[in-house]
Amino acid sequence: MTAVEIFDPRMTDVIAEDAILEQVATGFIFTEGPIWHPQAQQLTFSDMPGDIMRRWSAAGGVETFRQHCNKANGTAYDQAGRMLTCEHASSSVTRTEADGAITVLATHWNGKELNSPNDIIVGSDGSIWFTDPTYGRMEGFGVLRDQELDFQGVYRIAPNGELHLIADDFGQPNGLCFNLDHTQLFVNDTDNGHIHVFDVASDNTVTGGGVWAAPKGDGPGAPDGMKMDAAGNIFCTGPGGVHVFAPDATPLGRIRMPEVTANFTWGDGDLHSLYLTASTSLYRIRTATAGVDLFNF
Repeated sequence: MTAVEIFDPRMTDVIAEDAILEQVATGFIFTEGPIWHPQAQQLTFSDMPGDIMRRWSAAGGVETFRQHCNKANGTAYDQAGRMLTCEHASSSVTRTEADGAITVLATHWNGKELNSPNDIIVGSDGSIWFTDPTYGRMEGFGVLRDQELDFQGVYRIAPNGELHLIADDFGQPNGLCFNLDHTQLFVNDTDNGHIHVFDVASDNTVTGGGVWAAPKGDGPGAPDGMKMDAAGNIFCTGPGGVHVFAPDATPLGRIRMPEVTANFTWGDGDLHSLYLTASTSLYRIRTATAGVDLFNF
């Protein structure tokens, strides 16, 4: 199967038509939450149903990082290089300190337990933004239990630790990312199959939220993981693999995947290798554009 499908000629500026999709590792249950550490040259990712976080490097292969991880999903690094984690089973956002200790950052909104924080990013001022669908309250991907909130929202944790609700009108908010100067926030909605865009002011207030694009095509999959490359193109999982959109929202093409793909991140020394967590496996494909360095600010 040819991995790269072209919808618009500009796609070849993003990824070569003959780029090779490589299976790096396999044998997992359902992989998610990949994050690349540029100094350590290693990828951390989770296997949610297995309740384990693993690390992969070219030198060491796959190793166990954290056994029993509260069915961790999305991860990010903060400005101090500490790992932030969305935990499905505990409905929490946590931070792993330099000494390995875990600090809980968010668990409740207005006295009710969060649904199950899912994906997470960090703003240029150090604020933490995350989505809160209900997947972690389902068996397998989390722990089966009743929902306390009556909505699925998007939140921001301010640098002072205060939690703010950004939006509450999503079916299942999932992947999110900023544009290059952090003046726009993109959030996808898995239930409705859309990518929404908000304008972000200097004080972190948001406006807008209309539909920006929708990944369409054959094959299994839905909007889930989402990131912007260094050229301003949006990559978003969707039917059949990972869809690529130009900055003007034109669909450029698709990376066709042999398994349902939940998330991805760029890695290797030049940030031109796209690592994809796809159900039972970890894959890699080279891109012409680089990823954004999400470790340094």
